[in-house]
Amino acid sequence: MGALYATFLRPFLFRLEPERAHELAVHSMALLGHLSPACRFLEAIHRLSPSSFRPVRTLGLEFPNAVGLGAGFDKNASAWPAAAALGFGHVEIGTITARAQPGNPRPRVFRYPQQEAVINRMGFNNEGSEAVAARLSRQCPKGSRRVPLGINIGKSKVTEIDHAAEDYLASFSRLAPHADYVVLNVSSPNTPGLRQLQDESRLRELLAAVTAANARMAQGIGGSRVSILLKIAPDLTFPQIDAAIGVVSDFGLDGIIATNTTLARPGPFAQVSQEGGLSGAPLCKRSTEIVRYIAHATSGRLPIIGVGGITDVEGAAEKLDAGATLVQVYTGMIFRGPFFAAGLARGLADRQRR
Repeated sequence: MGALYATFLRPFLFRLEPERAHELAVHSMALLGHLSPACRFLEAIHRLSPSSFRPVRTLGLEFPNAVGLGAGFDKNASAWPAAAALGFGHVEIGTITARAQPGNPRPRVFRYPQQEAVINRMGFNNEGSEAVAARLSRQCPKGSRRVPLGINIGKSKVTEIDHAAEDYLASFSRLAPHADYVVLNVSSPNTPGLRQLQDESRLRELLAAVTAANARMAQGIGGSRVSILLKIAPDLTFPQIDAAIGVVSDFGLDGIIATNTTLARPGPFAQVSQEGGLSGAPLCKRSTEIVRYIAHATSGRLPIIGVGGITDVEGAAEKLDAGATLVQVYTGMIFRGPFFAAGLARGLADRQRR
């Protein structure tokens, strides 16, 4: 299937402007999600047998395989119901903000096929948490989903950094009842000031507000708390990561996602002047290094979702070996095709069996 994509479909998509190709992919996946017989057929083909792979149990959830679709692909919860059909073991939608926003001016996505990399400065373009919550209320409810659903939330661009906690709370209150887990994105480089929320004092303020809201939700009639994870940048220093781990521990968060895109420009990107976050293969080494550091610093007790630069089974396995509990892909799917996750999951299962 990968060869078919590389030979026929990718050349067509790569003739399109990158964001237009992305929109076409999202619409196609959304259409597949409405074709239940086709979804169930594809899911049956890609499902790992219990004899070949044990489901991953973490965050109070069961994941049929270790490979998820990272945030950024399905920003508005329109395509995720087809995730299992493509072989994903979970899916994360967003990033979603309290207010609808168009994002940064286009063009804002740039492909680098030779390096299997992308630079984007999308800027959290999405329909807003109220609209996304309404859409989720019409879709598969918790408890009947084919795979777990994560919801990634961030700060609205128009919200001042001093009022970030209130902005996140608005999204959390609307979206958490629909989520299997929630991710606090404080690490995108494309919203001005957002990464300041990784500073210890601001991070404490944000986590105090969100965890208190989570506790109140659990105390409601028929309520329960939702797992909360923090998504960090690959550009943090190790002392900054230590500080983030300390805050995560103090507030009892359930895990860390490592990592978002990078502002660094390694190797051939040293002369590239495009602004935005770099993802794909050039990020792989650094994101794995951070996964390993967090796993060691927490003695493996904190669930980690490893993201960044996975282009093959070996890259996914490296993150799991470094201490990740799960992995996510997105940029790799652009270059390897829609069934990339299915191949990764099967390859990881074969590796585990050996």
